[in-house]
Amino acid sequence: MEILKTCRDFFQSEILGMSWLNRLITSALNACGLDTTSKIGGSINFFIYDTIKIMVLLGVLILIISYIQSFFPPERTKKILGRFHGIGANIIAALLGTVTPFCSCSSIPLFIGFTSAGLPIGVTFSFLISSPMVDLGSLVLLMSIFGWKIAVIYVVLGLVIAVAGGTLIEKLHLEKYVEDYIRNGKAIDIPQDELHFKDRIKYAWEQVISTAKKVILYVLIGVGIGAIIHNWIPQDFIIALLGNNNPFGVILATIAGVPMYADIFGTIPIAEALLSKGALLGVVLSFMMGVTTLSLPSMIMLRKAVKPKLLAVFIAICTVGIIIVGYFFNVIQNFII
Repeated sequence: MEILKTCRDFFQSEILGMSWLNRLITSALNACGLDTTSKIGGSINFFIYDTIKIMVLLGVLILIISYIQSFFPPERTKKILGRFHGIGANIIAALLGTVTPFCSCSSIPLFIGFTSAGLPIGVTFSFLISSPMVDLGSLVLLMSIFGWKIAVIYVVLGLVIAVAGGTLIEKLHLEKYVEDYIRNGKAIDIPQDELHFKDRIKYAWEQVISTAKKVILYVLIGVGIGAIIHNWIPQDFIIALLGNNNPFGVILATIAGVPMYADIFGTIPIAEALLSKGALLGVVLSFMMGVTTLSLPSMIMLRKAVKPKLLAVFIAICTVGIIIVGYFFNVIQNFII
């Protein structure tokens, strides 16, 4: 049992957390005469380490996930979803959302395609909620920062929100609030050529390059904000704002995430810095969910596809779900960290 724990800790710290990289960068900066215990030195250390770590994990994750995704092109996904009915279809849609693009803006075009193809609205919304909130990338990245227990619970609760949200939208019969051009549209069934291993690897590598170009700016901004929080903002201020003393911290963090646009890779360094400064776990995770699921740019895109009433219901469901998850993590924090 002790050997198993040692192996798990090594995987968590050295493989996912890349602690060896942090030690290497710290030694290199100290050798250059920079004091990494100072605010400036600590900020530089945080920025270099987190940027490299996130981009390396990003590359590996996208390569793996894109390879898996090559087996599930939109038309095949549509056919898979069409075989299921009721809550089972919502569950499958939420699970398929975990192997799709990393941000909500990337998921909306797929949501439009599935809706045009005639899939039930609840099923398509389960997919739309799940895709940015609980992709496989979020699982691995959360494990690298918070450990496997928090990562697994986060993903499970995210899937619950996706399934419950899609089911509720289905029960409310809100199909008429999808824009007419989508409801009346027809998806073109384009046969998918059988891809070989080399083709899938090529596709996955192209996705790595394409996604890296799209997210690098957000990663740099996120790491920069994280470095400032980690080294310059007093811990007492963070605790007062987002700690035990503020019962509305979860709500505040969820709302604060809405104007931002980033994916899981851009929010991780901010979350890491906030947690290290004393912010409650539920507050940090609510912020991450708010950014990835309810960002203003993605809501503007979604408004082009659905009418205001349906958009409002979607936002309300996601917001309530995120807040509940946040308070749940606050309650169990001492038992899982």
